[in-house]
Amino acid sequence: MAAGGTEKRVTRRRQRTRANLLDAAFTVFAAKGFGRVSIEEVCEAAGYSRGAFYSNFATLDELFFALYRDRAELIADQVAGALALDGPGLDVPAAVDRVTDVLLLDRDWLLVKTDFLVHAARDTAVAQTLLEHRARLRRAVADRLSRARTPLPSVLGGADGAAHAVVAAYDGVTTQLLLDRDVEGARAWLGQLLTALLTDGGTPVRTN
Repeated sequence: MAAGGTEKRVTRRRQRTRANLLDAAFTVFAAKGFGRVSIEEVCEAAGYSRGAFYSNFATLDELFFALYRDRAELIADQVAGALALDGPGLDVPAAVDRVTDVLLLDRDWLLVKTDFLVHAARDTAVAQTLLEHRARLRRAVADRLSRARTPLPSVLGGADGAAHAVVAAYDGVTTQLLLDRDVEGARAWLGQLLTALLTDGGTPVRTN
């Protein structure tokens, strides 16, 4: 029993250390950019030794991938959660409102995400990781769009095509956000763009 209790404490402490390292790395990566950050800088920001780092991550790349996965999964969960509130039939305009309200539009995250994208473009294995997470997000969106109460625009080619369009719209709006830093403007524009994409620009009558 005592050994088991000790093991649980060690596991919790390691999880806390890992989380603190990821939080510190997020701040440092956002400020300086991946490729300009050392393990020592991450450790200093987190208040840990290199030993603590290597007990959780083999390399700085591994930490960067873990950071990206955590944030990407958060976004996928946000979108899936916002789209799951209508029950069997999806009210597209209402769902667009919810998605744009909850979706993570954090400029620091976008800086880190862009670094990851550039890194992935030069490394096939990294690119596969990125593609898998983007596919998960699209599947979550497509699953709900397939249950829309009103037909999706035929030009999108069904729910899968519509999901690709949603992710592309998010990419475009967040690129603009990186440059102009207008978060509220980005939310408003994303909502307008998604409504236009998914409803042929109209506003279908909502049903209760």
